[in-house]
Amino acid sequence: MSDLVTGDAVVLGLRPARLPSRALAIVLDLLVYVTGYTVIMIGLAYATASLDVAAQAAVAVASFVLVLVGVPIAIETLSHGRSLGKLACGLRVVRDDGGPIRFRHALVRGAMGVVELLVTFGSVACIASLVSARGRRVGDVFAGTLVVRERVPAARVMPVPPPPPWLAGRFAGLDLSAVPEGLWMAIRQYLTRMNQLDPQVGAAMAARLADDLVARTGAPAPPGVPAAAFLMAVVHERQSRDAARAFRPAGPAPVPTPVPAAGAVPGPVPGAVPGPVPGPVPVAAPAPVAPVEVQVPRAGGFAPPA
Repeated sequence: MSDLVTGDAVVLGLRPARLPSRALAIVLDLLVYVTGYTVIMIGLAYATASLDVAAQAAVAVASFVLVLVGVPIAIETLSHGRSLGKLACGLRVVRDDGGPIRFRHALVRGAMGVVELLVTFGSVACIASLVSARGRRVGDVFAGTLVVRERVPAARVMPVPPPPPWLAGRFAGLDLSAVPEGLWMAIRQYLTRMNQLDPQVGAAMAARLADDLVARTGAPAPPGVPAAAFLMAVVHERQSRDAARAFRPAGPAPVPTPVPAAGAVPGPVPGAVPGPVPGPVPVAAPAPVAPVEVQVPRAGGFAPPA
């Protein structure tokens, strides 16, 4: 791991590329460039067959410089340090401060590469890379560049430390909608690495992040609360809201039914869907009654019916 300090005083942890991976990338690049140079030279041999020897030599030298020097410089400049071989091996050329290279860096590396790689068949570059603590060749030293590994194993995500118990739930009413994701990421990175920082640098960084967070939320931090504890509590509150939102059951929220006050005349509920109006209830016709025979009693028995 190489600690590079940028112009903003940010320490970058980069993994310098070592000799085996760099040698493989150079071999892949040379295979591509030499193949292209061979094809071009065959075409130029037929095109310049009618010229004299001096003209053919000038064309050959110009083709050599253009293909084996100019093309690599142009590719590294346009791709910001990723040649074909480096792209295949997961490498990249950066400046000493971790920024992307420009034309002057690629020009110095390409010019020195002619001596290191082509003239001496890579022996000077191998010796310089083995001697250098960060695996740099002579062209990297003169250009102020470094070849780093872009594809590295993913680091384990460290959890955010919990806030003090006396701060849990204290920021439940804080409006966090205006806080951008970049600020959340910066706060999280600080909280997961604050034990690795210098105490004074960590305290200054916590104060700056807390001021940015207060400016976004519009609510000042409680007096007497350390900046790091304030950041922990606010991040914990955001995580709690995200968890509650994620586990909330799907579907529209139920509409509460208002309860009428005592003595109020019930009326239609606002927002309720009106149902069908009940019509008159039909009354069934009375069933016919059969006549009943009545026998009148008299002396000596019942009289026959009339």
